[in-house]
Amino acid sequence: MPVDWDKARALAYEAGRVAAGPAESVRLDAADGRTLAEPLVALTDLPAFPTSSIDGWAVRGREPWRPVGRVLAGGTPPPLAEDGTCVEIATGAMVPDGAEALIRVEESSRDAAGLVSGKARAQAEWRLPGEEARRGEELLPTGTPVDPAVLGMAATCGYDTIPVRPRPRAALLVFGDELLTSGPPGDGRVRDSLSSLVPAWLRRSGATVEPEAVQGPVRDTLDAHIEAIRHGLAVADVVCTTGGTMHGPVDHLHPALAALGAEYVVNTVAVRPGFPMLLATVAGSDGRPRFLAGLPGNPQSAVIALVSLVAPLLAGLHGRELPSLPRVELTQDVAGRGGFTHLALAALDNDRRRATPVGHAGSAMLRGLARAHGFVVVRPDQPAKTGDLVPFLPLPLSPGERP
Repeated sequence: MPVDWDKARALAYEAGRVAAGPAESVRLDAADGRTLAEPLVALTDLPAFPTSSIDGWAVRGREPWRPVGRVLAGGTPPPLAEDGTCVEIATGAMVPDGAEALIRVEESSRDAAGLVSGKARAQAEWRLPGEEARRGEELLPTGTPVDPAVLGMAATCGYDTIPVRPRPRAALLVFGDELLTSGPPGDGRVRDSLSSLVPAWLRRSGATVEPEAVQGPVRDTLDAHIEAIRHGLAVADVVCTTGGTMHGPVDHLHPALAALGAEYVVNTVAVRPGFPMLLATVAGSDGRPRFLAGLPGNPQSAVIALVSLVAPLLAGLHGRELPSLPRVELTQDVAGRGGFTHLALAALDNDRRRATPVGHAGSAMLRGLARAHGFVVVRPDQPAKTGDLVPFLPLPLSPGERP
């Protein structure tokens, strides 16, 4: 019995979350794209000391003020101990104890004797210790994706390394004797598009995919399937296969999984396109589970399986939250698919609030996919009409792009 699409997505995520690897500490320059395994807390007050926001003068008492020194960023100044004195101060420098105000250099003057006069603004021109955060305060929770802004925050706090989840390793096995690896299709054979498409979107979903982890076409025999799957499971946490998810005369994936002692997490999903997709676990030699995601052979169906099962699985393995689906307004009617969820390719407008279905959306086609931002989600037995607000499942983001 096919699994409801929403439930299948949740099952894949939970399987990954339970199997997420232990935390590891990595240098900041190696942490981009990882996920925080522990909360990021402030190691000190931020700022750690009173900091000038301007170039000018730190003054004490009433004007005019007699300059007694200079404070540059990186220095520790002596206190201003006498009324009527000041020090020249640079932006980012530590404000000396005893200073009562800061005067902007462009709003000050000096007389013939070198004394400084000026008027302080009503708003203080320095940052106080703890203004941004207090020592020990949680800045970012466990499960936060690490991006350049997070790296900058960690560095500001004084971190050299941060605890993160391991990046899942993925492999791809492309099944099908009918596939060509170069040149145009013809004479009953089609060009393999998935060995280019799938690894790129696996990387955008947070997986590491080494070139040697992509194999195919794998011969259409049971022995060849078992051997290729064993090799993939030895080098990856998640093995994706393409094709062979049904029970045709050369569909060997299910028998291969049985021979390897696999257990299904999901076996077929009530979604169109993409119905014959699956997710299974195989015990690894280290005791940790490995995953096999069976993607259909038709390109659009394979992508739907990837975003429906593999992306949630990888989110779980990363220790992240399962992304919620935004809602968008339809600009055209979208037909339902009976008791199945319909994922319909769509492009978003500039404000990403309205979605228009694209053409060339057949399960074997890529032309519509190349123009789309993702899929509008039409629930079973609920046709979607123009103006309806419906969930939107985005295609995996480009590296560094925020949702």
